[in-house]
Amino acid sequence: MTRVLVPLAVLEGESVSLGLMNLLGTVDVTVLGYHVLPEQTPPDQARLQYEKRANETLADVVEEFRLAGGAADSRLVFTPDRTKTIRRVADEVGAAAYTIKGATGAVERLLVPLSGDVDVDRVLSFVVDLVADRDIGVTLLLVTDDESEGRRSLDEAEATLAERGLDVRTELVVGGDPFDALVDASPSHEAVVMGEQAPSLRSSLLGEETDRAAAESVSPVLVVRRDPENET
Repeated sequence: MTRVLVPLAVLEGESVSLGLMNLLGTVDVTVLGYHVLPEQTPPDQARLQYEKRANETLADVVEEFRLAGGAADSRLVFTPDRTKTIRRVADEVGAAAYTIKGATGAVERLLVPLSGDVDVDRVLSFVVDLVADRDIGVTLLLVTDDESEGRRSLDEAEATLAERGLDVRTELVVGGDPFDALVDASPSHEAVVMGEQAPSLRSSLLGEETDRAAAESVSPVLVVRRDPENET
């Protein structure tokens, strides 16, 4: 069963929107309750102070997932490094994707950008598992400088999803910035599914594109993780 990690700043009042809970109803969920500690604070000290309250909050979230029709378990971590913790726990639970917080109501259409260094096959496979047999449309977005190659790639991706019975639209943008195209397209979609890209100088300077996309949109972003076995 496909698993999604849902990080939650458990002591800071963060919540998971009902729309996202319903969207994740076709997959298994691990809710990662985390609390970021100052570097000098021992985790054991934080557990003594906060563990009971954090676990009570996590139990409530897991129950909300159950009531929404999904299956969820939870982890609680006190950590000085949120990003490393998300990656570590995602590896431990075998999560195919993780979420970046965002609010949404009922999801009618997903935006799936395929530009850049992403594993398209993994992204499409995740979308199939996520949508399943529900009436949720998918828009595939590709930005490229090569129109003919871009159209060929989009047609192949569209055929892959259409063969599984999904309602698919495609949008090809020739030239321009992929991130700008994503931001422009996101308001007409309730959630974004995008592939994790390899680290680059651009991401070091500007931040991860997935985080930037979430910051520009009120909708949740689901990040499909790269295959660790193919990393060098």
